[in-house]
Amino acid sequence: MLNNFLGKRYSHKRFDYQPRYYDPSKDEKIRARMRVNSSTRRGRGGNIFVYILVLCGILWILVTLS
Repeated sequence: MLNNFLGKRYSHKRFDYQPRYYDPSKDEKIRARMRVNSSTRRGRGGNIFVYILVLCGILWILVTLS
């Protein structure tokens, strides 16, 4: 009786999404490509250490010559 007097109480709809065009093989290709890109990105960090070593070598040569 109280609901009729106060009005209708609304409830939220639950999330119910059905993808129309899902291709599991395409999803696996994307994941494989992401793994390749992430592994190559990790390999580039070694160049910083090479630059630091070269810079230290140049500074050591400059200090020993002066």
